[in-house]
Amino acid sequence: MAKHKRTSTTGRSRRTRLAAATAATAALTGGLLAATGATASAAPAEPLPSHEADFNGDGVADLATSAPDAHVSGKESAGQVTVTYGGSTLRHKTFSQNSAGVPGSAETGDLFGYDTAYGDFDRDGYDDLAIGAPGEDVGSDTDGGTAQILWGSANGLSGGTTLKDPRPGGHDFFAAPIEAGDFDGDGGTDLAIGARSGAATIDVVNGKISRSTGTGSRHYTIKPAIQSGEGAGPFNLHSGDVNGDKREDLIVDGYSTGDSYNANLWVPGTPDGLKTTNQQRLPGGIITDVGDTDNDGYGDIVIGLEWDDGIDGANKGGTVYVAHGAANGPYGETQVFTQDTAGVPGAGEKGDSFGNELDLGDINGDGHLDLVVGAAGEDLDGVKDAGAVTVIYGKADGSGLSTDGAVFLDQNTPGVPNSNETHDFFGSDVHVDDLNGDGRGDVTVGSYGENGTNGAFYPLISKQDGTLAGSSGVYTSTVGISATGTPRLGMNFAD
Repeated sequence: MAKHKRTSTTGRSRRTRLAAATAATAALTGGLLAATGATASAAPAEPLPSHEADFNGDGVADLATSAPDAHVSGKESAGQVTVTYGGSTLRHKTFSQNSAGVPGSAETGDLFGYDTAYGDFDRDGYDDLAIGAPGEDVGSDTDGGTAQILWGSANGLSGGTTLKDPRPGGHDFFAAPIEAGDFDGDGGTDLAIGARSGAATIDVVNGKISRSTGTGSRHYTIKPAIQSGEGAGPFNLHSGDVNGDKREDLIVDGYSTGDSYNANLWVPGTPDGLKTTNQQRLPGGIITDVGDTDNDGYGDIVIGLEWDDGIDGANKGGTVYVAHGAANGPYGETQVFTQDTAGVPGAGEKGDSFGNELDLGDINGDGHLDLVVGAAGEDLDGVKDAGAVTVIYGKADGSGLSTDGAVFLDQNTPGVPNSNETHDFFGSDVHVDDLNGDGRGDVTVGSYGENGTNGAFYPLISKQDGTLAGSSGVYTSTVGISATGTPRLGMNFAD
């Protein structure tokens, strides 16, 4: 059973992204409910909305998908990341630490790609990709972890730089959670880096980040009200402007110092960067997103609380909370969605994990944000853990999310490739990006259990008639990832 409160450093839960097989991955994903004690050759196009990456500056969204347990040159769980370049035809390129220009080398248990984040870190007009390899051994520091940036250019990502861990030996799994955002409102992209075990401290590297040294214009740390210690620290980070001050804030998930239960903390951005002085506790749930769902000028925090019970706010099958932003932070009204909410397809059943992943984006091109929710544990017609996703659309008048017209998708839905199979975990991650530049957000769904945990992801193109459909899935064989072991392609999309 999933643990919602910290009670044992060896406890394990059915954690977001549902990864839990190898020893290295298990160490990163245990018991999260509660605690236990290159120079550009051409000018880039106009920047895309901040929720979409554009690594080659062509004005069309790109996507980065992780396979953190992929074998590389025989090294188990070395990890790889596949970048999908958008356009009329999708193009894929896969990176590992053995790729030309990427620092280091692929080693057993590195988990390259366990978490990823994008932004224009060097301010050259092209988005770059920050990649965590939290299982990297740094000298004699086993599982110390490392963060690297692959640099954008007119030709896409190439070359890389390692960001130095400022406290090696002081924590484990550095760069397990990473997140980009403009936390001081200076127009540059900063990078927040946490460590999954050992310390609650989060490092923030301000842009402009140097390609040669990996240092930014400054470096500082924050320590939100989450626990430190073995098996504790920040589990997830997400950014967005909640209070409308044109500076991005940071949402930090971890075990609360107050009662040891999983909780999210809103940490506001200020002219001097992130400050914990006015941090605010929010409901638990690992995965979050931030967006202005009701067009009032304030970002709303969407929280996926996937657990059935054992923690305040839980409901059978999982729950999604939308904490509406206001000038003083996330103090607006809160919307609640479960699979038993009127208009939401299906019904809440134990182990569905509704809310294990979620993402906001404008799917139908009406100028308002819609919400995609993963339920990777959904059983369908007797098929265990086949997985599903639900699309909840924004109202036509822009006043917020509504269950009217909500859509349920699984792999037996017409237009969705493949078919429902046991332990596919369809919905292990979800992302909304306009991959073909037609003004409508396309929905990409991860299915890390596909083909015996080889994994896959499925770009579903948003059609003019309002339907979502894909011609084929993207599999390990599609992108040159070894099928040895359990690669888990589709476990994570870059935010």
